[in-house]
Amino acid sequence: MAKVSFVIPCYASEHTISLVIEEVNQAIEKLNRYEWEFVLVNDCSPDNTFEVIKNLCVAYSNITGINLARNFGQHAALMAGFHQVSGDIVVCLDDDGQTPGNEVGKLLSKIEEGYDVVYAQYANKKHSGFRNWGSKLNSKMTEYLLDKPKDLCVSSYFAVRRFIVDEMVKYEHSFPYVTGLVLRSTKRITNVEVTHRERVEGVSGYSLKKLIGLWSNGFTAFSVKPLRLATIIGILFALIGFVVVLLLVIRKLLYPSEVLLGWSSTMSVLMIIGGIILIVLGIIGEYIGRIYICMNQAPQYIIRERIGINDLKEEKK
Repeated sequence: MAKVSFVIPCYASEHTISLVIEEVNQAIEKLNRYEWEFVLVNDCSPDNTFEVIKNLCVAYSNITGINLARNFGQHAALMAGFHQVSGDIVVCLDDDGQTPGNEVGKLLSKIEEGYDVVYAQYANKKHSGFRNWGSKLNSKMTEYLLDKPKDLCVSSYFAVRRFIVDEMVKYEHSFPYVTGLVLRSTKRITNVEVTHRERVEGVSGYSLKKLIGLWSNGFTAFSVKPLRLATIIGILFALIGFVVVLLLVIRKLLYPSEVLLGWSSTMSVLMIIGGIILIVLGIIGEYIGRIYICMNQAPQYIIRERIGINDLKEEKK
């Protein structure tokens, strides 16, 4: 009998995580063909989420609770959970009830068909307008920078085979990006449509700052295309500058008596070029800064406390 490990990053979900566990328990029990466990990772929630997780660990013998020392972000929390799983299949879902735990059978069925990774796809997302816009932009950027197939929808609700997880946990650098780790590990990925629910409580923890940070983690860690794009932009502006100079020389030769004025236009061009240079330097600096941080062995996550079935595993990665 195959075993399924559910990894759930938790943040400010003291009122919802118990409902998610109950729903998943009922759904997987009805399938009657899997053993299962839960790994709940508290990403330093400001409420009593970890106290709720402790109570769940007492109530269920198949739950491991992990409490991170500070807020490391959703992807680092997932990596912390991946290091604790023992299942043949790993399923990741949200802690707020928006991802339908009762439809996990759809993802597992696709895994049984031979796919390595199955992402849930939502016909109608119930996120805010800002979050939906961010998801669309992220999808386009991932297509270009990480070579994601255009018809593939990536979400936080997905099932993945154990060998993919074993490959992902080999990544020990400070800025994990789970989507990038998946896309570089296999091409046997598909979608299955599920329902997306309204948020039961609270608001999304994703802000513009966090989304930009997430994009930076993914695109600087798994792609050099930003650097190549900066090079192309530099070449284009150099060519434009060469053409403009050539035109000015030709004009001066044709009309030698004409006085060429253009202080304001010259300053505008210099400001544009200067801005582009600073942007390019910023991109290069981002790469160098991340290399420096990785060389200093900054941790992906630090575990403050662990309770449950995996107490003997090492506490720091």
